[in-house]
Amino acid sequence: MDEHLIERAQREQDEELQRLIASRVQYQGESLTECEECGCDIPKARQEAVKGCRMCFDCQQVIDKRNAGVRRG
Repeated sequence: MDEHLIERAQREQDEELQRLIASRVQYQGESLTECEECGCDIPKARQEAVKGCRMCFDCQQVIDKRNAGVRRG
């Protein structure tokens, strides 16, 4: 593969990740130990990293993608 294409793809992926981080919902309170959507365990690392999280990573990602096209305000 062309190294420039790989670098460009990596840069775009990094930029998208930064956009997602900047737009994420800021939770407060105590994290759940089980996802309120699917019932799976929420890893301890996620509970600590995302204070007040209520969903596992996969369920939260689905919700975030669903809400990405919704304009608020």
